[in-house]
Order: sequence, then structure tokens, then C-alpha cells
Amino acid sequence: MDLKLRGKRVLVTGGSKGIGKACALLFAQEGSEVMIASRDAVALQAASEEIKAGCGATVRFKAADLTQRGAAESLAEWVGPLDVLVNNAGAIPGGDLLSIDEDTWRNAWDLKVFGYINLSRAVYRDMKSRRSGVIVNVLGVAGEKLTASYIAGSTANAGLMAFTRALGGASHKDGIRVVGVSPGPVATDRLIKLFKQRALAQFGDENRHDEFFKGMAFDRPATPEEIASTVAFMASERSSYTTGVFVTVDGGMASAG
Repeated sequence: MDLKLRGKRVLVTGGSKGIGKACALLFAQEGSEVMIASRDAVALQAASEEIKAGCGATVRFKAADLTQRGAAESLAEWVGPLDVLVNNAGAIPGGDLLSIDEDTWRNAWDLKVFGYINLSRAVYRDMKSRRSGVIVNVLGVAGEKLTASYIAGSTANAGLMAFTRALGGASHKDGIRVVGVSPGPVATDRLIKLFKQRALAQFGDENRHDEFFKGMAFDRPATPEEIASTVAFMASERSSYTTGVFVTVDGGMASAG
């Protein structure tokens, strides 16, 4: 299926690894003009070279710390007019109410929650002037399947789900679509490293990390490429009547009760 993304200008935050890098690669394969951003310039350079080796496309990149005031506006100015913004940067630590202190909570939300909000605001005005554009927010199933042991993440993702629905419910008046993709467990390098550490501690063998997949849907986590495929479809003209909603890609986790 031709997603009609050729020539589209796309920015992916958190684009140096995991879901973000998979999204950047897929958009590049579809012929989009891709830009990536994260806080790590070295990782961005490596991701850019990997994508070029994979499909021959040149990917521009810029190191940006979206927790800082003015960073979203500076990044938006650097990328110029956008057809697609993929908000993906952010990782929120686990812990319950008593174990997550205020500084940890605020720092995590400054990147994922306010990073999404501020960058959306920074690109929205230009999209509105052209009456064209798509914002895709990569969320997290913890916003639906709430848990006190991941309270900062559950609350953040639930808030961003509300943000996506509220903004996307009215953005069609400006010719803009705002949608979300909400993954469950994804086999990113971060997750696999965590499972290997657990396997080493529990079994004395990190290669038994896949034993922690048992109980997941289909006995495995999603792949970054599966999430990227959903992001690309939601951003494409094939999904042109979709706004103010998010798609959950979690193997049924949120529905399992």
C-alpha cells in the first residue's frame, strides 16, 4: 500500500533509538524528508548513518533538550514547515507515589508531557496557516491500564491521551489532524537490556531473558517496527479522516482487565 508519504517533511523526536529510530527509518523508506531530534548528538549521528545505510536516505538531525524553556521553539524554527510531527521523546521512571520525588516527577514530565505540548504548539501555528499537517503523539498503554507502581507514567500518558483527544477534536477546523499511538511493551534496546539484567540476577544467564516474555500477548513484546508502521499509517493520507483518537498497540493488554 502506497502511504503517499513521499516528499513529506517529517520530524521525529526521540529519533536516535527505539521506536523513534524505527519511525524515522520507515518514513525515510517511504520517501519522506526526515529530521530527528534527541538530547544525544552522538546517538543521533549514529542513527542517521544507520538509516542512510539502510535505505540510502539522508536524515538531518539536531540535538535538543526539550526540557529546557525555548527548546521547542528553537527546534521548530530549525525544521521549518512540517507535514508531520511525531512526538516520541521521553522516558518516565517507575515507582509509586512515595518513591518518586518531586524533582524526578517534574524532570520526567518536562520532557514527555510539556515536551509534547510545547512542540505541538510551536509547529501548530504554521500548520494552521497552511491548513495542513499531522501531529502523532506516541503515548503508552499505562495511560489506559493505570497502575500505582508506575504512577508518574500512568498519569502522564493519561494526560497526553486527553491532550490528543482535546486538540484533535477541534484541529480539523484548522486543516490539521492530531492522533496518537499507544504501545504496550516494546522490544527496544532498553527493555531487552532490563530483561537481560533480570535474567542474569534470577537465572545467572542473561540469554534466558525471553522467559520474561511469557504471559505477554503472543509470548513476546511488540517490535519497534510494528509501532512505527502504525505511526506511519496514522500520519498518512490513508488515515485522512482520523483525528482526536489514539490507537492502542498492546496485544490486548489494556482490554484484558
